Amino acid sequence: RRPPPAQSPLDKVVAQEGLSLLKLAGRWFLVSVASRCSHLAEHSHQLEATTMMVTVLDGESLAISTLRKLDGMCWEIRQRYLPAQAPGRFLLKGRGHGSKVDVVVGEVDPSSFAILYYQKGRSISVKLYGRTSQVSDAIVDKFEQHVRAVGLSDDVTYYFPTYGFCDSTDEFHVLD
Repeated sequence: RRPPPAQSPLDKVVAQEGLSLLKLAGRWFLVSVASRCSHLAEHSHQLEATTMMVTVLDGESLAISTLRKLDGMCWEIRQRYLPAQAPGRFLLKGRGHGSKVDVVVGEVDPSSFAILYYQKGRSISVKLYGRTSQVSDAIVDKFEQHVRAVGLSDDVTYYFPTYGFCDSTDEFHVLD
């Protein structure tokens, strides 16, 4: 007999109870990311202000439009979060085999912050979004508790600039 599959780090994360997707809609600012991603560690000095626009499609999936600078140019990255096995859980399908990302909406106050978990393979990251580019210390403390709960720490937590946001891009700088 084979042992049961190892529990994924995301299995332990509780999704926000009674989440109303419509309250997630609108503009969010990326405040912080906790991740062991080596690219993020190597390029943390080049972080750019990033915003995300959330639109609810068909009542259960989310259209995500992320605006950020890359080499001084504004880019829009479009993604679709598809509903997964439970409320507050989504699947983001990437290109190619093994490129799916599981997403969990961990904790939200629709007027001020959202904490989302992302898992690709065995690697987990946690993102803090705010309705404004700066959030209160109490929200940062809450985020840091979520980060520690999945085994990440301050040394892999990165804070994003609070200025220099892209408001739009042209049709040549869109990635679907």
